Formats: sequence, C-alpha cells, structure tokens
Amino acid sequence: MEKFDVTIIGSGPGGYVAAIRCAQLGMKTALIEKYPTLGGTCLNVGCIPSKALLDSSEHFFNAVNHFEEHGIDIAAPKVNLKQMIERKRGVVKMTCEGINYLMKKNKITVFTGVGSFESKTIVNITKADGTKEQIETVKAIIATGSKPASLPGIEVDKKRIITSTEALEMTEIPQHLIIIGGGVIGLELGSVYARIGSKVSVVEFMDRLIPGMDASLGKELQRVMKKDLKVDFFMKHKVESVKTKGKEATVTADNGKGEKVEIKGDYVLMAVGRKPYTEGLGLENIGVKLDARGRVEVDAHLKTSADNIYAIGDVVVGAMLAHKAEEEGVFVAEQIAGQKPHIDYNLIPGVVYTWPEVAAVGQTEEQLKEKGIKYKVGSFPFKASGRARASMDTDGFVKVLADETTDEILGVHMIGPRTADMIAEAVVAMEFRASAEDISRISHAHPTFTESLKEAALDATGKRALHI
Repeated sequence: MEKFDVTIIGSGPGGYVAAIRCAQLGMKTALIEKYPTLGGTCLNVGCIPSKALLDSSEHFFNAVNHFEEHGIDIAAPKVNLKQMIERKRGVVKMTCEGINYLMKKNKITVFTGVGSFESKTIVNITKADGTKEQIETVKAIIATGSKPASLPGIEVDKKRIITSTEALEMTEIPQHLIIIGGGVIGLELGSVYARIGSKVSVVEFMDRLIPGMDASLGKELQRVMKKDLKVDFFMKHKVESVKTKGKEATVTADNGKGEKVEIKGDYVLMAVGRKPYTEGLGLENIGVKLDARGRVEVDAHLKTSADNIYAIGDVVVGAMLAHKAEEEGVFVAEQIAGQKPHIDYNLIPGVVYTWPEVAAVGQTEEQLKEKGIKYKVGSFPFKASGRARASMDTDGFVKVLADETTDEILGVHMIGPRTADMIAEAVVAMEFRASAEDISRISHAHPTFTESLKEAALDATGKRALHI
C-alpha cells in the first residue's frame, strides 16, 4: 500500500491548489478525483465555461446593438449556438489540461475514482469499473465541493427543468427561459441567453437581486438588465411548483399577496444556490461531523473533528467561491507544514460577471447599520467617466464606505465595466488598512475605469470628487 504525507479528495480550485502547495512544501501528495477530468465544478461546469459563454454572447450582443454606432457596418449577425458551445468546450479542455500539467510538474500522484475514508489514515479509491485500491495517508483534506440545490417538491429532470450544468450544454436557444433564483448563477446564465435572443424571466423569493451583496448593487443590476436585455423580474415571489407538459414548463408562484401567478416557458433553470457534496466519503467511519446544512464542521484552522483531517471550499461554512477555496487550500497546506498562515474572510471579494459587472469587498451598508458602525459614503457614477463614455459603458457606479471617525475603508461596492478586475485595488487597499484619503491621493492613469474608484474615495472624504 502506497503511503502519502497528505491526500486531497476533490480536484476543484481548492483541492488542486492545496495539492500544489503541499508538494511545494515537500510533502508526498496524492489527489483523488471521481471524474475523468481535473478541475471540479469551477473548471468543468462552473466558472470557466460560464465566462466563455458570457464573452461569446457579449460579442454577439455588441454586434447587434452597438457596432453601427461605432461605425462598423456588418450584415445582421446570427447565433451559431453549436459553435458557441464548442468554443466553450475548447476553453474548458485547455484549462483542464493545464491542471494535468501542474500535477505532473509538481510530482503529485493523481487517482481517478471515488475517495472514501476506511479509517483516519486509510483511504479507499473506487474506480469506475468497480475495482478498488487503498492508500495510506498521514493527513487528508476534504475538498469535494458542492452541487446544484433545488426546492422541495421540484424534480430536476435535466430536460426541461435544468441546472447550470445543462444550461452550459444547450442544443437550442430557449424561447422563454424561466430562472428560479436571482443570485449569481441565474443572472449570469440569464444574461447569456437574453443576449442571444431568449425571453428571460427571473423569479426571486427576496425583494432584491444578489441578496448577499449591497442592496444598491442589486437594484442597479435589475434596472440595467430590464433596460438592456428586457428581462422580466418577479420579485418577492415564492415558487410553489414547476410542471412540464411536452415542451412547455409552468412555474406557479405566490406573489406575496396570496395570489397565484403562472409563468410559462420552454425551459426552467433552477438557480437557488448550491449545497455541499459529501456523499460516499465515509465520514461516519472517522467521526467527522456535519452541521444542519450538511457542511463539514471545522474549527478556526479548518480542522475537522478528526485531528488529522481538514476540509476546505464549498464543503465548509462561508461563501462558495473558487478563490475562497484556493486561499483555504494554501492555508491548510501551510498549517500542515508548521507555518502560521492567515485568511481575512472579510477581504475575499465577490463578483457577478453580468454586464455591467458587479464586484464588492468588505462590509455592506446594511451590515454596518446592523452593527451600529458610523460610516461615510462616497460614490461616483460611470456616466461621469471619460473612459466609460468612450466605450459606451456608462451604467453603474462605485461606492466607498469609510469609517466616520478614522476614514478607514470598510467596504467597496462596484457595478460597471470591468469591475471584476477593478475590485483588486480595493482589496489591496483594505489589506493594508488604507483610508479613503489614501485612495484619493493615489494617481490613477487617465482615462481609465479605475479613476472612478479614486473619485468615489474623494467623495467619501468631504465630498471632494472632481468630476461630479
């Protein structure tokens, strides 16, 4: 039986990054993945393929709606969905092959099969043909991620009632795509299909979109998606049932006033979040506990109730984000090596890759009010940005929240062009406990989108913005 210093179960961003860091630190490392390709949900059926389709659909939307104004005359473009999906597959394949290369480069032993614990130090690997092998390990990291969640009483048939996985492999453009859930996944995939010709309706239980983010962001995103993509929103609607008959699907919801509303379409996308995946791990054999929501219970060091086993990523408490899982993978690897790493969960940014993009880090206004923290607000609209006007991307704004007394930046919330990249400046600033004054004193190249962050910081420091 082969023996390893550390074994990671799951090869998503958390798992494969943990494996690389363990190997860099001199540990003999094994990585177990149940699927034939590495990369987990993110690389195969999540972050990467959705961004590929978002980019393709954005090109088409711009060709239809903006090329003429830019002075580009072309024949009316048509969507080749088959090629769009094929390009997406190519991006996924190349990315997964990159992970294979990294495993070989770092001399990580990869096993394909379902990993499960026979004991705290013996891991079984069950292959697709039913054969098994065992390895011995000193430490182990659970990085099995999550899978799409549904609602009670609604069966996902993967034909008319689908998840994000099926939405990334469509063979036809939906005539009317009904999305249950106004979070990140639903709005990104809704954007893809609205841009290429689908009527899209979003049914959301809460009173705002992307409810985990600052309320102002969801309000602005709803306005722009309705204006630009003609998306219909059914807010504060509780879905009661989804029925299919032939090619038609009917969503029945309570509108909050005791009235039943029926929405009919040809596809229904369940986008009500994700749930941790722990099936088949054999956790009962090693005494690892799960909480009420099915997440692996861990302490502040991400250690489970088994003293040699850790858990990271979507399978533990916290935001289900690939970069959060990566940080945790490095954190655990360095702890095992005897180092003293640190993660500030308040400074892990969140991003929605709609257009305009949404990005945020730190505390929301709602959180600051709830905690009784006195703060200042500075904001700057992209319609006042020269670069945004040049690129015809004037929707959205940047908002900076700073402590009323110390001026320390407490949160930055953006909706606008390329904010997914812009948010990194805010993360760096907050990592160094910067004040709004610090950001306002930094020279930003002109014309750039990032000038809007400087202007918002200026606005937070005594309403000194220069261009509004």
